[in-house]
Amino acid sequence: MRYRERLSARIAATGSRLCVGLDPRPGAGGIEAVPDFLKQVVDETWEHAAAFKPNMAYFEAMGLRGIEILENLLGAMPSEVPVILDAKRSDIGETQKYYAHSYFAHWKVDAVTLNPFLGYDSIEPFLGWEGKGIYLLAVTSNAGSADFQRQTLADGRSVFELVTALGERAAGMATDVGYVVGLTNAGGVLSKIPDAPLLVPGLGAQGGDLADLAAAARSAPDVINVSRGVLYADDGFSFGERAKRWAERIAQSYQEAVA
Repeated sequence: MRYRERLSARIAATGSRLCVGLDPRPGAGGIEAVPDFLKQVVDETWEHAAAFKPNMAYFEAMGLRGIEILENLLGAMPSEVPVILDAKRSDIGETQKYYAHSYFAHWKVDAVTLNPFLGYDSIEPFLGWEGKGIYLLAVTSNAGSADFQRQTLADGRSVFELVTALGERAAGMATDVGYVVGLTNAGGVLSKIPDAPLLVPGLGAQGGDLADLAAAARSAPDVINVSRGVLYADDGFSFGERAKRWAERIAQSYQEAVA
């Protein structure tokens, strides 16, 4: 089964497009409290999750212990839920070959985020993996996306359209190609993004609005990431209750867009 098909099946089975971001921040209990914290998050939210997205930066910040925690976490994830590793790697092709092996063969994640700005040969080592997916950074959720990604070229295209051209060039490869499109900067962008899977950050703490995405009537299995709103909201709800509420909010936006 291709990655896109697996993700579509998960969305259909749950009625949820919620991607639960796993961004552990050691608190009063220190690093050794993180594994139990993450286990509780996963145990309580997986039924409402279309995908999980561990962010490498938070684990790397804990040093070698953090990498060990991530490896153990990945080995115990529910098999029903696709895992998107948020690594944003970018390097020359030979180095990328080892990143691809690490993530897909060793850690066995379902998809990974990549920075495509070294060009096609930098994503090529990730394209021959059956059942896997990559998400290329196209329009990120930060204000700085205006510095490069949304700049207009002489031919009238935006820089992010060069990124989507890489994805279209990879059509027919074993690995499915999708894009990262931040909800905070999606206005005027979505009409130029191919109907490929999107990983959409920017909802919740970043203040993104679902209306544009829901109204785009895309058929691809897009997922909307929420990290802080599930893991760290000070609202008295459990992780599972927060995930359920976010999943329902996202679903309602899609239903209202087609009503």
